[in-house]
Amino acid sequence: MDSPPDPSSERPPEPPREPILTLPGPLTAYIGLLAAIHVMWSSVPPDLEYWIIEAFGFIPKRYDPSLLATAFPGGSGAKVWTFVTYSLLHANLSHIGFNILWLLPFGSALARRFGGFRFFLFMAVAAVAGAAAHLVTHEHSIAPMIGASGSVSGAMAASIRFAFAQGSFLSFGRGDADAAAQVPALSLTRALQNPRVLAFLAVWFGINIIFGMGSIAIGSEPGSVAWQAHMGGFMAGLLLFSLFDPVPRPARDPDDASSGADHF
Repeated sequence: MDSPPDPSSERPPEPPREPILTLPGPLTAYIGLLAAIHVMWSSVPPDLEYWIIEAFGFIPKRYDPSLLATAFPGGSGAKVWTFVTYSLLHANLSHIGFNILWLLPFGSALARRFGGFRFFLFMAVAAVAGAAAHLVTHEHSIAPMIGASGSVSGAMAASIRFAFAQGSFLSFGRGDADAAAQVPALSLTRALQNPRVLAFLAVWFGINIIFGMGSIAIGSEPGSVAWQAHMGGFMAGLLLFSLFDPVPRPARDPDDASSGADHF
């Protein structure tokens, strides 16, 4: 007598789960772009290298409206494109390496959630916010600022809106990267009440204040850290995340509803 078929043998195989540490395509492309630009820039003669810094780095003095304003390469166009292009240049391997190291876990989560177009647009917006913060605090500085740290800081801030939520990357409850990237985000109010988010913010601000890891100003202030750009990018990522997020959230969080808190 034949034994009855095992029901489990008739189930369709589960789709393969993508490991958390596998880099998504948009992040791989972004890192590849940074690396390619750095390799090409590093291979040019010194005179051309510094011309590129002045034409594509962010120089606050470029926006000085006085009659004694300094003329920089790039003309009027550079007043527009340098709000983003500065984030694609890096001073050396350690500079680009630190930025990529910070970007790997948080940028991976964000790229999976946003997809390619939203991810690149978000990184550009965070770069603009970082440059704006630097301009406000260094109005007459002639030292070019370069580095992706404003964008990286924005990606880190945006990712904490969902990476600490139950079932996401930092909740220690998933091995499926794509599913972890699609969990509903926390409202800004809830995020700022989460102990792990608060601990992360304390560490992040502490690192920026104490070690100043990230963007570097080249020129009259060699090796100085543009930490204000980090703050600008970070605040943009934290506050503008919902404008980019394609994952719908419940209309009202139960905990927020009881306190009358709004969603952001």
